[in-house]
Amino acid sequence: MTQHLKIDFVSDVACPWCVIGLRGLEQALANTADAVEAAITFQPFELNPNMPAEGQNLGEHISEKYGSTAAQSVASRAMIRARGGEVGFTFNMSEESRIYNTFDAHRLLHWAGTIGCQRELKHALFKANFTDGANVSDHGVLVDAAVAAGLDGDVAREVLASGRYVEDVREAEQEWISAGIRSVPAVVINRTWLISGGQPAGAFEQALRGIAAELGQSSAGT
Repeated sequence: MTQHLKIDFVSDVACPWCVIGLRGLEQALANTADAVEAAITFQPFELNPNMPAEGQNLGEHISEKYGSTAAQSVASRAMIRARGGEVGFTFNMSEESRIYNTFDAHRLLHWAGTIGCQRELKHALFKANFTDGANVSDHGVLVDAAVAAGLDGDVAREVLASGRYVEDVREAEQEWISAGIRSVPAVVINRTWLISGGQPAGAFEQALRGIAAELGQSSAGT
């Protein structure tokens, strides 16, 4: 029997491992279509809530935040590019790349969720940030991403200019922090199971099949 799952994908547009995790999860869901049917809701999480709109050089930021050396940053970018290639995503990060504030991107994602287009926008935002190297705090960039995702650009522009969904995003962020989420991606299934990190499709598939089997046993026992 197919199990219906509610998946909360807690992530940030500025997180490369969230791209890898989402691609892996999507592949796993395709592989487990015989066992699970899932609805994904993208939940906001800001890795750098105090990042100014103009952003910061990525290497400088990583060095300040994690103490990484220049050589470690180069190696990390190479690993991320390789993992991205495995899931069909192009990372173009370099020494000139910048990291930007993502709060308005999360507001736009919240709006997209009200009309059932979150996943399309999430992918468009990841591409804008990591493939195109665009400033994802810039409203023009965000509107372009919305249009690329098939959304109405004029409505997207109005949402961003109006400040709508500020409280909704803040409340959702706090909810997940209060639930113990400290790093992303965090894949929460039925508000019960947690799968952390940018896992490969095989790891997600194994977890999904295990959860489906457990739910099936529970249903059979009632």
